[in-house]
Amino acid sequence: MADETKTRCLSTTDFAVPVTDRYFEDYVPGSVYEYGHITITADEIVSFARQYDPQSFHTDPEQASSGPFGGLIASGWHTAAVCMRLFVDHYLSHVASMASPGMDELRWPRPVRPGDRLWFRATIEAARVSNSKPDRGLVHTTAELLNSDDDLVLSLKAMNFLKRRHAGT
Repeated sequence: MADETKTRCLSTTDFAVPVTDRYFEDYVPGSVYEYGHITITADEIVSFARQYDPQSFHTDPEQASSGPFGGLIASGWHTAAVCMRLFVDHYLSHVASMASPGMDELRWPRPVRPGDRLWFRATIEAARVSNSKPDRGLVHTTAELLNSDDDLVLSLKAMNFLKRRHAGT
């Protein structure tokens, strides 16, 4: 990630408690939170792709210029990693997260290009207490990553198990 000021809340409202004191009960369905910004550089795109997704439109700016995207683009997996960074830094509890059973509907509708300034939006779709393990709940979130033109560059449906603040009540 390019050097810039620390990412921050972009919404007019944020959670009532910090990420270091957030539990299942703090994830209210219908709530929307926005965080950012992370600017992606050409060097980061090439470095990530050389290690994890070595396709020429990710690793070679010259070849990429005549490729299907008309220039260098970030790997979708790089884009997902940026989304995950914002998700963990700002949205996912640092004290109550109990992992995830998976994600659904991962999409990259637009490529990320060098210089793109990205921001993250989380919408809480549902939250329910586990029937079999009442010390935790399951939160369903739609996660979106957008560029500075507000174009969607990534979307996914996340599920996360979170401890309840007062387990068993």
